[in-house]
Amino acid sequence: MFTGLIEELGEVKNLAGTGNSYRLTIAAQKILENIKIGDSVAVNGACLTVVEKNENSFMVDVMPETAKHTTIAQLHTGEGVNLERTLCFGERLEGHLVSGHIEGVGRILQRQEDGNALLFKIACDKTLTHYIIKKGSIAVDGISLTVVDVDENSFQVSIIPHTAAVTTLGFKRVGNKVNIETDLIGKYIEKFVGKRDEFWKSLVTQK
Repeated sequence: MFTGLIEELGEVKNLAGTGNSYRLTIAAQKILENIKIGDSVAVNGACLTVVEKNENSFMVDVMPETAKHTTIAQLHTGEGVNLERTLCFGERLEGHLVSGHIEGVGRILQRQEDGNALLFKIACDKTLTHYIIKKGSIAVDGISLTVVDVDENSFQVSIIPHTAAVTTLGFKRVGNKVNIETDLIGKYIEKFVGKRDEFWKSLVTQK
């Protein structure tokens, strides 16, 4: 589990793979201080497992399912990636609960200045916007953000200069793709309410 508060911008050193399976090597500093083999790290929002590490970098394996639903397979050597270690319970929860399980890929439609902020409009599938609400939380490339607005096929988020400086959104441009994870809470509520309604309908049918 993560918070969506990016700890460090890492750098892709190598992406090697066969078919839809990859091994990704990322140069980092801060997060290497206390991670070990087997730990989870969010890379652009995708929860991946550390399989090797040294003083300057770590490696993760990317399975076909992850490659299919994220932008990981499209990374290039030298590209920056958002990094976050797992949440330690007992600390302040500054962002929102992020699972690291990417649901789909969005595409940046607009990037414009809005006072001291940057406003992004991001297109995504209707299956994702179904769970996005205005002023709700969303993770974009693993960054915990507040939804400014949403319609059937897109949503908007705004970032402050600090977020632009320390995350990938600072150098993303129109046309670039980003990983999307919607808020967990709405999906759980929808499922539980649906199961409840099915239960009561079954009782009525039995009568």
